[in-house]
Amino acid sequence: MNERILWYIADPMCSWCWGFAPIVKAIKLNYSEYLKIKLLMGGLRPGTKLAMASKQRAEILSHWKAVNRTTGQPFSFDGAMPEGFIYDTEPSCRGVVAMAMINSKLVFSLLESIQHSFYVEQKDVTNPKILAQLAGEIGVDMESYLRVFESDEAKSKVSIHFNKVRRWGVNSFPTVAVENETGCSILNRGYCKLDVLCQKLDGWLET
Repeated sequence: MNERILWYIADPMCSWCWGFAPIVKAIKLNYSEYLKIKLLMGGLRPGTKLAMASKQRAEILSHWKAVNRTTGQPFSFDGAMPEGFIYDTEPSCRGVVAMAMINSKLVFSLLESIQHSFYVEQKDVTNPKILAQLAGEIGVDMESYLRVFESDEAKSKVSIHFNKVRRWGVNSFPTVAVENETGCSILNRGYCKLDVLCQKLDGWLET
């Protein structure tokens, strides 16, 4: 394999991934002619069944505020994750995978739309109907999208994403991995500024 791939490993409901969104957009803009940029769903809290406790909500909101302070990305804090909210990230991850099955060129657009809807607009992006509405807003037929989203193939594919990420030893997001003919390696774990990531990526491309 001679092609070079940058794997962006993320979860739509990971606040640091939302903070990282402008950096990913800049990387796509500046490096797409040098390598393929692909999205891999990490699975932050897939399969969660219990409603969020108030202590957990407070802890997560503290993370959101840290992301806001560090990155400047917008958040709506008041009323976020209301009582009874179940923080299951599998549906939103599957939503992105479903889009990849329909139109791979729109996966990053849908990811950003899900993130903005969750963190800024306080929409319940665990709800398939909300995900379908977001897909519709970027030009995909909602009924067709829902059929793909609910399919066994989409459920299987998102599990493949999660398993691949675990095999690579990744359990926190965002993470950037790179792959060429010699194999795959982790380039960066966690949030970093654009110039830091560019320096690492340039170094890898020069090898």
